[in-house]
Amino acid sequence: MFVEMAYASEAAEGAKGGLEATLGAVYPNPAAIWPTWVAFIILFFLLWKFAFPAIIGMLDKRAEAIKESLEKAEETKVEAERLLNEYKQQMAEARGDASKVIEQGRKVAETMKEEIVAKANEEAAALVAKAREIMESERKAAVAELQKSVAEISVAVAGKLIGEKLTAADHATLIDKYVAEVGGLNDN
Repeated sequence: MFVEMAYASEAAEGAKGGLEATLGAVYPNPAAIWPTWVAFIILFFLLWKFAFPAIIGMLDKRAEAIKESLEKAEETKVEAERLLNEYKQQMAEARGDASKVIEQGRKVAETMKEEIVAKANEEAAALVAKAREIMESERKAAVAELQKSVAEISVAVAGKLIGEKLTAADHATLIDKYVAEVGGLNDN
């Protein structure tokens, strides 16, 4: 029912004058303009006096907080860059130290190798010298044994050839003579 009344009143107004209704909707009523302006000015003054300073203060605090945050971020960035440069420098120093340690290790290893080789050569030379000494002493012992055996055999053969027995003194003289001859042959 209310809907029908609303359509009926619209139809009646539309019939009055289409132009007046259209202009009234576009242009405000002149009697309502002045109180609207006065209310706007009072509201603006109250906002300007009480609300805007609080809002501006809040915005200033926020701007200051943002500015401080940006300054701290910049300081942090500068500190991070400084720390990064220090880290890079320390890494470069550590690499240099590591290469020095490696080089020193190589030198020590080379020195140890040379010492071990020299010691091994000395030991080998000592073993060869000792073996030569042993061989020489055994050769002399063998030659002495051989000379003694040859002398005894020679005396026995000479005794059989002569047909008489030799005395101990003759025997010793004959042995010394043969040893001297055999020794003389070995020198040649």
